[in-house]
Parts: sequence; C-alpha cells; structure tokens
Amino acid sequence: MPRASGPLAEALARRAVLLDGGLSNQLAAQGCDLSGDLWSGRVLAERPDQVAAAHTAYARAGAEVLITASYQVGYEAFAAHGHDRTETTGLLHRSVRLAARAAEAADHEVWVAASVGPYGAVLADGSEYRGRYGLSVRELAAFHRPRIEALLAAGPDVLAVETVPDSDEAEALLTVLGETGASAWLSYTVADGRTRAGQPLREAFALAAAFPEVIAVGVNCCDPADVLPALEAAAGETAKPLVAYPNDGSLWDAGTRTWHTPEAPVPWPTRAWRTTGARLIGGCCRIGPTRIADLARAVRGS
Repeated sequence: MPRASGPLAEALARRAVLLDGGLSNQLAAQGCDLSGDLWSGRVLAERPDQVAAAHTAYARAGAEVLITASYQVGYEAFAAHGHDRTETTGLLHRSVRLAARAAEAADHEVWVAASVGPYGAVLADGSEYRGRYGLSVRELAAFHRPRIEALLAAGPDVLAVETVPDSDEAEALLTVLGETGASAWLSYTVADGRTRAGQPLREAFALAAAFPEVIAVGVNCCDPADVLPALEAAAGETAKPLVAYPNDGSLWDAGTRTWHTPEAPVPWPTRAWRTTGARLIGGCCRIGPTRIADLARAVRGS
C-alpha cells in the first residue's frame, strides 16, 4: 500500500499519530554492535538488513511514523572513519530507503521521518545533552545544511529535527528549514523546565512559532516527568500540534557509555499530554516495540 495517504500535518490536524521507539535499543536487542563513535550509523553502514528489521518491528507494533537511522550520520564524523562525502551521502539516502521499504510493507499507513540529530550527536561525547558547543548560529547552520539537503533528496515525508539541546542550534536549524521549505517537527531535549543548555523553554519554543515549515514542536529523549511541563510551555507559545517521545527516565553517562536506569518505571500520563495538545506521541531511547504496542492501545483507546 502507499506508505501514507497525505501529508503528516494533515493527519495531525485530525488525530493523534503514533511514533516509533528507540532505534538503538532495538538494534542492540537484535544483537548489533553499537560500540564506537558512529553508534547506529555503524549499523547503517555495515548491517542495513538489521536497520530494516528494526523498522519493521516498530511498524508491526503499530508505529505510524518511522524515524530513520541518520541521527548519528554527519560528514565530518564519517570522514574521520574513512568515509568520503559521496559515501556518507549514500548512507543518508540509504537510511530513508530502508525506512520507506518498511513503511510500504506495513498493513497501515506509515510516514517516514528523516532524523536530523544535533551537532553534539556526531561528537559522540554526550554533548547533545549539554549544548553550548562554542559555535555560532551561522557555523551550526553550515554544519546542518548539507545533510538536511542530502536527506531531502532521498524523499522522506518529513524531517525529525530532534534531541536539540540548545535554542541557538534550533535557530540554526530553523534557518536551514526556511531555506529549503521542508516540513519538519522540532523537538528539544529538556531537563527541569529548561533546555539542556539552560535556556527558558517558552523562549525556545517561541523560535519555531513563526516558521510554517515546522508542523509540530515538543520534546524527546528526556525524562517522562519533564514532558508535561514542557508541553505546557510550548502550548503557551504556539498553536502548532505538540510532539512527545521521552526515554524511560534513564540518564546517559557519556564517560562509560552506559544508561543509568531509574529504580522504578516513570509514569507516562499520556492522557494529560493529549489534553495539552500532543498529537505525535512515541518513545525514544530504551523504549522498544512492546512499549510502543502498549502505547498504541492507550493512544487509540483515548
């Protein structure tokens, strides 16, 4: 079947749409080696069949949006591992093709979202949870522009501009989106009512309000307890649909490259998220297909 019947923005105007879960944890569950700086990008390069299998697992769980394996793929990072620009562009295109094939094989409509991770992701040092890289908005735009252009050339339905820790980086990304006219959602990673870089959330969300290219704003890869206050802040600045896909409440330790898991599961008040305006709902790191299937029943049941 066609992977989607119309633009994602039109669906969001009518109903809630279910995102997938964490790609890296599903790849690890399938036995993939995610060690090294390239992380899931390494699997994309070496085991594309495993990426396809992960996308398929989420589609079967009921996900209506599949996010590509391009989060960690950057020209500079891959050049350091022997990949020239042509090869890296090919991997960005591959990431979209793999998700598209899984979407087209699903028994329900599925959109493909090309992941645009933050500058800190390609540094592989945890700085996507800190921001404040020491780069100007112009320098950050120059970093993001070529890979956004490469992803768009592969034909995704939308861009997932995700895990943005810093409103300066959001400004750079919005600049590039304005140049391309591409549809995207913008999601920050947040903690304690601020961006990870410490900026007020209302100011951060206000940046996106004037950009028609942005079809939804919200948060991802954060503690579930931080979601509702962030959505409330976003709703105070924009009437756009909201997006929420937290992790399981774990904290990433960049030094040991491990997650520190909470002692007890953190509740997900999805009904309150919906009431606040969330229309794109799913999971990020450490949220697998089983949890997405449960979330599908909760979202559709409400």
